[in-house]
Amino acid sequence: MLDLSTPVLMGILNLTPDSFSDGGKFNNEKNALLQTEKMVTEGAKIVDIGPQSTRPNAKFLSAEEEIKRLGNIISTIKKEFPEVLISLDTFWAETVKFGYNESIDMVNDISAGQYDENLFPTVAETGLPYIVMHVNPTYDTMHEKIQFEDITLSVNKFLLDKAQELLKLGVKDIILDPGFGFGKTVEDQYKLLDEVEFLGFGNYPLLIGISRKSFIYKPLGKSPLEINEETQKLHRKVLEKGAKILRVHDVKEAKKTVDEFLKSN
Repeated sequence: MLDLSTPVLMGILNLTPDSFSDGGKFNNEKNALLQTEKMVTEGAKIVDIGPQSTRPNAKFLSAEEEIKRLGNIISTIKKEFPEVLISLDTFWAETVKFGYNESIDMVNDISAGQYDENLFPTVAETGLPYIVMHVNPTYDTMHEKIQFEDITLSVNKFLLDKAQELLKLGVKDIILDPGFGFGKTVEDQYKLLDEVEFLGFGNYPLLIGISRKSFIYKPLGKSPLEINEETQKLHRKVLEKGAKILRVHDVKEAKKTVDEFLKSN
């Protein structure tokens, strides 16, 4: 379905009124389609559709509310942009079922199956590729800073344990996401960036999502929209360490980084 011999860009499409940097911009069908067209034109191979914000203190949505917010947007994007792969950002099994019926191509779950016990079995039933992310065990604690003895060892064990659970259920295509921005100190996140090539021991593709994250902009005293240069330097770093998918808001800038990386390798 997806050739990862060269890095791929996943563009973020938030259908939310309350996401931290673009809330309310794309939560109607017309704007969502325009943003999808922009991202696809700029080089996104995947569009990650998120009906629920996971920023600190965001409004918590049920699966029913997520499905209502999604409406016809998945099938409409599929019709308008048949070449693009659609990833659905949800931790609810019912939302996954809805997305599957609308022809999504993969599931991007920030909870690693921890917030809905039916999520893993549902993903297995669909046969869809699945992105497993490192995160704290409950929705209410997802942003609580944890003190890790060794962040890389802890994240690696968590992801590999989850991968084993998924494999036993029959999920074949698993992508690992270290979970930048979720329950980790600034220092731990930079340590994780330094050691990201060890995650999964090279057995699974690695997705990195650092776009507009507070661990980059807050220490610099900047806003999420003012850190493109710093973000692209970190993107280049993780590409050199083997990252296969970059999840980004700014596709054009990330595409330039990927192209420069490929030219030099």
